[in-house]
Order: sequence, then C-alpha cells, then structure tokens
Amino acid sequence: MIPMRKALFLDRDGVINERLMGDYVRRPEQLHVLDDVIPILLGARQRGYLLVLISNQQGVGKGLMSMQDLDSVNAAAQQKLRTFGAELDAIYVCTDLAGSGSRRRKPEPGMLLEAIDDHDLDPAQCWFLGDTLTDAQAGRAAAVYTALVGEHDRADADIVAPSLAAITAPLLAALDHQ
Repeated sequence: MIPMRKALFLDRDGVINERLMGDYVRRPEQLHVLDDVIPILLGARQRGYLLVLISNQQGVGKGLMSMQDLDSVNAAAQQKLRTFGAELDAIYVCTDLAGSGSRRRKPEPGMLLEAIDDHDLDPAQCWFLGDTLTDAQAGRAAAVYTALVGEHDRADADIVAPSLAAITAPLLAALDHQ
C-alpha cells in the first residue's frame, strides 16, 4: 500500500503576499511576496510536504477582476516563489461571493477536501497556515492541523503566533512530528 502524502496548505493574501487593505491584488505588479514565508515553504518542502494554496478570491465574483487577471497574479506569485525554490504544487481558489453558501469558500472546507482527494493526502498529516479565523475554521472542518498568524486567541488554532517570523520555528517543529 502506498502511504498517503502530506501537505502544507497556505492562504495567499497575508501569508504568501502582502494583503492590500481595502482592495484586492488584481495585477501582478501589486503582488509582493512576504520574505518571512520563504523559510516556512522551504522547510516544509524539505520535510516532504506538498505546498498547496487555498484562497478565497471574491474580487472575481464581484466583477473587480477577471479570472485571467487572477491567473496572472497567481502566475506571478509562482514565478517569484520559484526564484527561492519554493514553488507551489497546486493552487485552489474560490471566486464565489461571501454569503453565497458555497461549500468551497472558506470557512467551508470544500477547497481543502478537493485538494486532499486530488493529491491523495492524509488529513492527519496536513497543516493549514492562514491569517484569518476563516482559514482555521476551514482547516478544522477538513480535519487538518491549523496555524494562524496575527492577533488571534490561542484557542483559535493549533499554533498561533503574531507573525510569520514568529510562527516559523513552532510550525516547522510540528511538521517534524507528522
């Protein structure tokens, strides 16, 4: 029997790249990869984890950007991450509007469950790193471990830290035990 694989799921805005307050990253030149995520991506990759993006992108659903715009932004992210050897293995996005009832839109677990199925992942060996409570809620609903950066209560996720830099050591230590 082939052992199931493990993954580090990551939110995009606020984890992979700077979050634009009050706006959406609509063009590649607006995307600025956060330096502190690189050691996490490389550390997870060295530990045998797939790197999988899980992102709500309702700017498309609102008509503020096209799917082609979103694809261009994600391609730019991939290109920037590739320069560090930290390219993502898969990208899942939900363009549905908040309140649509979509099972794919976080905090629902649909994108995570889809990725788990697509890549033959073992949820008990997966983590979701995000920056909002909806990220942790989606992770818990999919039965994966959760890590949150930012101002959150300790009970909101399995690991909580104020920043990517602060979460790196405890998250990588946790990945060692999966």
